Amino acid sequence: MAILVATGSLVIPASSASAGVSTTTTEVRTAPAAAQTFVTTTSQPVLRQGSRGTAVTNLQRRLAALHYDVGPIDGIFGPSTYHGVVAFQKVNNLTRDGIVGPQTWGALARPVIPRPRYTHSGYSLEANLTKQVLYLARQGSVVRILDASSGKASTPTPTGNFKIQRRIDGWRQSSLGLLWRPNYFYYGYAVHGATSVPTYPASHGCVRVTVPAMNRLWSIIGIGVPVHIYR
Repeated sequence: MAILVATGSLVIPASSASAGVSTTTTEVRTAPAAAQTFVTTTSQPVLRQGSRGTAVTNLQRRLAALHYDVGPIDGIFGPSTYHGVVAFQKVNNLTRDGIVGPQTWGALARPVIPRPRYTHSGYSLEANLTKQVLYLARQGSVVRILDASSGKASTPTPTGNFKIQRRIDGWRQSSLGLLWRPNYFYYGYAVHGATSVPTYPASHGCVRVTVPAMNRLWSIIGIGVPVHIYR
């Protein structure tokens, strides 16, 4: 972040990014039982960073099918899989520990399915500050869910409707730290990659995702892409 903000809630009036855009008040819905094709059993192992094997591959495939950003499906429970699990736990109101135990396996069989609040013909970004996740949406559907960390209480992330105004393809050294591939949506506020993405709000006002997640997102978004930030 290139600028400091005052303590308290920072709400920015809706901009032209929301003009002509339909919205919905229903944020999430539970997938109907008939739609479930993923079956869990009591024999599922507890998985965490460092785990390997078929169970990890099945986990990665399930999360990817639910549109969580997990990186390559390789049977290795690395950092990208960890952040995919944390994002899933955030959306499903589970403990944000990145460990796949009985509760997380159970939720994977009957997950909460997020829906975007705004509908655009192309891609858009939605940062849900309550859940601490970033949605990549298109035509009324969430197509990717990323683990995120927004501004802490003393330096909150501005809420409102914006557009990506400029981008930097590389590291940006600011007075408050390094920003990887920042996508600026309001003055010095950006969605960017970072080497640290905690499970809670920790930034100086920007929306952080992991460096690998931003690399996977970079070529999809661009100047003019709508950015909606809400609680």
